[in-house]
Amino acid sequence: MSQGTTQRKTGENLPQNRSLSLVALGSNVQSDVRSPAETLKLAVSEMETMGAVICAQSRLFATPAIPIGNGPDFVNGVVAIESGWSAREVIANLHDIEARLGRRRAERWGARIIDLDLLAMDDLILPDVATLRRWMDLPFDQQQQKAPGQLILPHPRMHQRGFVLIPLADVAPDWKHPIIRQTVIQMRDALPETERNSIKPLE
Repeated sequence: MSQGTTQRKTGENLPQNRSLSLVALGSNVQSDVRSPAETLKLAVSEMETMGAVICAQSRLFATPAIPIGNGPDFVNGVVAIESGWSAREVIANLHDIEARLGRRRAERWGARIIDLDLLAMDDLILPDVATLRRWMDLPFDQQQQKAPGQLILPHPRMHQRGFVLIPLADVAPDWKHPIIRQTVIQMRDALPETERNSIKPLE
């Protein structure tokens, strides 16, 4: 499938018992055999091999590491996949792909060969609104130190991250956050201009 295109609007006419998942892709470490961009493309291919239907794939973008100076620039993208997997099955499959492509989980927010994050699954909120809001409101310094011990959906920081929202706008511009009640385009446009300008397409 060509990048930056969609086969259908997100959530529209999905077969029964199938869901649309939005998955963020990231890499800023070259492996022995492939570049970060090649690693992300392989990760998408692996999702398809495992049974997901690739509904849309964003362009790839070069983005500064967070915090600034915390390693090489990342290559980021987003893919929309349709599957019959539960949210926990999506996470398990993404972790399996990460491991097979060489990820070793060590430093939080450190450099990595591959990072696959489940951003959202249709309009699903997990585990509940109060818990999601608590993690969404977590101060930045605590975000660097704490990680949820359970699955949180939508991703509690997706609305703050240009490296998520800019590629996400390629594949699901009209997806609306179930808590903030803003579309991806609205959340993207609310980002600081300096952040938006620092994220550039590779092609």
